[in-house]
Amino acid sequence: MLSYADLTGAEVVQVFVSNPRGWAQSAGSPAQDETFRAGCAARGLPVYIHAPLLVNLGSPTDETVTRSAGALAHSLARGTAIGARAVVFHAGSAVGAAHADLAMRRVREALLPLLDHTAEVGGPRLLVEPSAGGGLSLAARVEQLGPYLDAVDGHQALGVCFDTCHAWAAGHDVAEPGGMAATLAALVATVGTSRLALVHANDSRDPCGSARDRHETIGKGTIGEAAFAELLAHPATAGVPVVVETPSEKHEGHATDIATLRRLRD
Repeated sequence: MLSYADLTGAEVVQVFVSNPRGWAQSAGSPAQDETFRAGCAARGLPVYIHAPLLVNLGSPTDETVTRSAGALAHSLARGTAIGARAVVFHAGSAVGAAHADLAMRRVREALLPLLDHTAEVGGPRLLVEPSAGGGLSLAARVEQLGPYLDAVDGHQALGVCFDTCHAWAAGHDVAEPGGMAATLAALVATVGTSRLALVHANDSRDPCGSARDRHETIGKGTIGEAAFAELLAHPATAGVPVVVETPSEKHEGHATDIATLRRLRD
């Protein structure tokens, strides 16, 4: 990972600490953890963890909620070991209409103990990432983060990760002039000025409101480069690390995206 960061010119690192598409958990290696932590510190790279993609704290299935909470607890523990600032997890879905009224109660019951514990021990923050929409998402549009935060009494250990592709897919027209700024203003109005802790900068292969989460190279998708310039110029993102999750089979692709964002920022 550190060599890849060097090759791409990364200024921030996001990692998985377990199978991103499964529930299996890795104990990690103390020696490797220390090497990674020291290497990131030497490079000045802040570290973030992305929780497994299966996490859904609002699921109607008891086993899924239990496994989701366990995956977040594991990610938080591993985050402490490698010096991560935060753990990103998807907002989740009620799955079925019959469960919609109970889903946020499940989020509260599963999430509050995790937030309390990580705050008590000084561990990584948890960052909820709104989804691309569809399937009774618990938070897709940024305004829907309000009820999500209310469910955990506005706990300060819960921050937000803003994904540009997700916002576009959920119906925020960030590509029109002023659209990104309006979306970020709505985000700040909903969650305040201290919650936004990470940005996922991804273009999209699909039209606005598609509810499809298919990332594309910066400036090569349906969002377009101008929106990312607007993103980086907005006061809400000042000092907030930006991660690219764009498709690339080789490091050159990510290096190009990072260079594009750096050019737009600078």
